[in-house]
Amino acid sequence: MKGKNIITLMCAAALLSSCHIYKAYDRPEDISAEGLYRDTALTNPDAMAAADTANFGNVPWREVFTDPQLQGYIEQALANNADLRTAMLNVESAQAALLSARLAYLPQLSLNPQGTLSWRKGTQNTRTYSLPVNASWQIDLFGQILNPKRAAQVSLRQAQYNQQAVQTQLVANVASIYYTLLMLDRQLEITESTAEVLKDYVETMEAMYDYGSVTSAAIEQSRSSYAQVVASLSDLRQSISETENSFCLILNEPAHAIERGVLEDQALPTEFSAGIPLQLLSNRPDVQAAEMALAACYYNTNSARAAFYPQITLSGSLGWTQQGLKGLISPGNLIANLVGAITQPLFYRGTNIARLRQARAQEEQAKIAFQTTLLSAGNEVNNALTLYQNTADKAEMRTLQVNSSRKAAEDTKELFNLGTSTYLEVLTAQQSYLSAQLSEVTDRYDQMQAVINLYQALGGGRE
Repeated sequence: MKGKNIITLMCAAALLSSCHIYKAYDRPEDISAEGLYRDTALTNPDAMAAADTANFGNVPWREVFTDPQLQGYIEQALANNADLRTAMLNVESAQAALLSARLAYLPQLSLNPQGTLSWRKGTQNTRTYSLPVNASWQIDLFGQILNPKRAAQVSLRQAQYNQQAVQTQLVANVASIYYTLLMLDRQLEITESTAEVLKDYVETMEAMYDYGSVTSAAIEQSRSSYAQVVASLSDLRQSISETENSFCLILNEPAHAIERGVLEDQALPTEFSAGIPLQLLSNRPDVQAAEMALAACYYNTNSARAAFYPQITLSGSLGWTQQGLKGLISPGNLIANLVGAITQPLFYRGTNIARLRQARAQEEQAKIAFQTTLLSAGNEVNNALTLYQNTADKAEMRTLQVNSSRKAAEDTKELFNLGTSTYLEVLTAQQSYLSAQLSEVTDRYDQMQAVINLYQALGGGRE
């Protein structure tokens, strides 16, 4: 009786000293989302006024990317992409691990039928049969089962968030490559048009040379400019082909031509709210996955602490045993036993201390990774907002540049025909016009890319 009291007191003391191993994960107080955004005036003032309730990242991707062909490609990628399918399988694996952790609460049952045959010289054979059912049940008094189960739960959530992160990246990549193709198509169209103009100009120069109006140097210079533009067409076509191949890879298909719309028909949102920085903690799948990794490490640390406390196990068996063949047709001898055991670590203390130190270090590493992921998310939002605003500011000036360059090219050509301008002025004006047009297309694409980047940075496309 005295021994039982001592064991009871030991268990009570251990239980009181181990209360912290039952505590659920809480986000560390020094992890903060404050100050993640800078220059909030970059966004639309009216949109920022509703930042506490609105967030561009919560808009369904179909409302952001309205091109029907692009929507079809996004759906196809979500169904076939290898990375996303791998992420889904990781979720299934985590679900199985959680099921295993939950089943640890149940008793372990085993059926161990046995038969023996004994023989000694001068005696008959002796046959003995037994059919015991063994059971073992660990009482989770110190969190040895609870913390692994909680770790499995947060690991499942981490896998789910990783799947969402892959999806947001996939939606953004499909849209980005699709718009890249539209940009290259437009640049190819502009360059081909310029090449036709320069070709006509070369033919005009050759005709004027026959009448002695221009020199051979002027003809060669015009041919050189024409050849330079035509050569750039090959680079553009190569870029288009490579981009189409990359697009097919995302779709998990062999390389083929991609049907698509035109750049001028695309319409992306022009007013959006970045929300409040705290929303990054709930909207960004990669940030949430990083926090779940921290939570898993927290529970692993608790499991390492729990290893210092005793394990209480109840075990027993029930069955029958019988000698000879009559046991097959009549009851034999019933056997039963029940054992309670307390296992207290003694000589594994050094190993447990090392395991706890390792778990604490891994928890600190996960905390640093979580903070870094959050800061990176804030930087991505800031960069997208800055890019969008800067490209929007350039749009008006770029339009002015294109219009002025076009007018200069037209006027210079007229002056050349009248003999009051040189061929170099004509070529320079035409090249300036081409450069301005290509830059305008690039600016348009950069502005679209900024919208895509902001949408992804705010967790858009996760649902």
